[in-house]
Amino acid sequence: MNILAISLIAMGGLGLFFAVVLGIASQKLKVQEDPIVEDVFSALPGLNCGACGFAGCHDLAEKIAAQGSLDNLGCPPGGAKAAAAISKILGIDAGNQIEKRAVIKCGGTRELAKERADYNGVKNCTAAELVGGGAKACSYGCLGFGDCETVCPFDAIQVGPDGLPHVIEEKCTACGLCVEACPRKIIELVPCSNRIVVACNSNDKGGEVRKACKVGCIACTLCVKTAPEGYSINCNLARVNYENGDSAADSAIAKCPTKCIVRL
Repeated sequence: MNILAISLIAMGGLGLFFAVVLGIASQKLKVQEDPIVEDVFSALPGLNCGACGFAGCHDLAEKIAAQGSLDNLGCPPGGAKAAAAISKILGIDAGNQIEKRAVIKCGGTRELAKERADYNGVKNCTAAELVGGGAKACSYGCLGFGDCETVCPFDAIQVGPDGLPHVIEEKCTACGLCVEACPRKIIELVPCSNRIVVACNSNDKGGEVRKACKVGCIACTLCVKTAPEGYSINCNLARVNYENGDSAADSAIAKCPTKCIVRL
């Protein structure tokens, strides 16, 4: 038998020996995972998007299993379905789970909102906000560069030719990543059952709003006077009282002089 053959046999034998040793060691040293963690993990969508605030679905499953409840823990993409399944695994009451969706609180399209400058910097909302607030005259309006579209892992937001992002509701999981990515916070998560929103984010007084945008809220209070249960005014901006439902807010849509109250 030549040296090459002996070497191959020796190396093969060593390889087999170490494989057996590693196999035995993996069984002896294996850490048994809590079966509840496995069950909770299986109830999650497995997207590992980070919307829950943790490293991934398995990390969230470990936190939920350790805590034994969903208090301050949850999976936005999984929504009510995942919460119900996990609650059943934990043997707890799921409570009233409200499905939500993202809405855009700005109606200032390129045709309706004025610009005060020509922005030629990085096409990024965060960058534009840092450089003098971008080109839009309204310092609260959407800058239109699509940071929200970029971070959405579900392709649920697309910036349209009108310069505003649009939510594809059937894809939206209300994960909140778009909310965090928007430097002006023009995106809000609202209950899916509520279709009426105030499509404005400005805190400026009425006169300033009119100079910047044709469809901005001027805080005229007509909505509150028409439907007092449906609206409130805070910081020069009307807001739908979502907890009272659309029926309480519906009558004010026709009364809004700037038509910033819309049904989405």
